[in-house]
Amino acid sequence: MEKVIYDEKNGLWYELQGDYYIPCLKLPEEEQQHIGVWGQRHLRYIKQNRKVFYLNLLTSGKLNGYLADINKQAENMLFRLVKQMSEREGVTEKLKVDNQMEWAGRMNNIRSRATEIVNQNIIFN
Repeated sequence: MEKVIYDEKNGLWYELQGDYYIPCLKLPEEEQQHIGVWGQRHLRYIKQNRKVFYLNLLTSGKLNGYLADINKQAENMLFRLVKQMSEREGVTEKLKVDNQMEWAGRMNNIRSRATEIVNQNIIFN
């Protein structure tokens, strides 16, 4: 028996594995983009909770681009929320100069709230 055969009917190559011929399938090439912390969190979420969606993205070759887009959206939303909340609550550079500890505490609180909003609206949605 041949190790590798080609089926002209469906255009697939098959490889001999034991007594059976298994199709030689390859995922389509996809552009590699950097995936940050937000994209990694969303990847973990869709792997665990939306398996069919994850497999569809993976097999179509669109997973990396999708995760890069999610990462970019989350970063932009976090930056915008932190800026808006700090302006609304009066956390300014003057406060940073006058009282660094209060500024740090209030900024940490703002970042924490903004992170929860991003998680709820983009990452775990």
